[in-house]
Amino acid sequence: MNFDLAFALSTVPTILGVIGTTIGVALLSCAGASILGFSFEIARRAGSVPGYLMRFAIDFIRSTPVLAWLYFLYFVLPHWGFTLPALVVGILGLSIYFSGYLAEVFKAGIDAIPKGQAEAAKALGLNRIDVVFFILTPQMLRNVAAPVGNYFVSILKATPYLAVIAVPEMLGRAFDIASDTYRYAEPLTVVGIVFLVLALTIAQMVKLLERKLLGPTSR
Repeated sequence: MNFDLAFALSTVPTILGVIGTTIGVALLSCAGASILGFSFEIARRAGSVPGYLMRFAIDFIRSTPVLAWLYFLYFVLPHWGFTLPALVVGILGLSIYFSGYLAEVFKAGIDAIPKGQAEAAKALGLNRIDVVFFILTPQMLRNVAAPVGNYFVSILKATPYLAVIAVPEMLGRAFDIASDTYRYAEPLTVVGIVFLVLALTIAQMVKLLERKLLGPTSR
């Protein structure tokens, strides 16, 4: 079966009709993963029992596949009386899964900050919350801008997993077209091109953000 360019172009409006869902899920999942990952890392630094428990939780999250989280949230939780919409499950599943990886990113970003700064802040009377949000976080953001941006691209590329729980995203819509027409090459090629354009755009935006955060020293 030859590749039909005209048919491929005819699938573009249908596939792009759900691009907003794909981008929205990626953005919300990135925000959720960042918040969870940062919270996990701060809790891990608490030491004692909570710190060890958080280390185990982060390792556990990183050791489980993303599909396991999606299936658990979508199919297992309802047996315990918790039923969530598919879109919420998708965002929550991606947020939890990537939070484990972003926790490691934030760990490296905080470790790159000289320890003397936190000690000096405590000596000046700042409490733990002030040290975290006013001393460590602003400097950490400069260190983690690039890796967090890379994980945002990874989250975007993971959105097709949501097709298994019937979230209307681009790959799922492409498979719908393919199952109706028995032509897979054209819609899947279109989806691949769209994802490539989105990934390259995000990568360029991350580079610009990194240069802005680092200032003249990055040039």
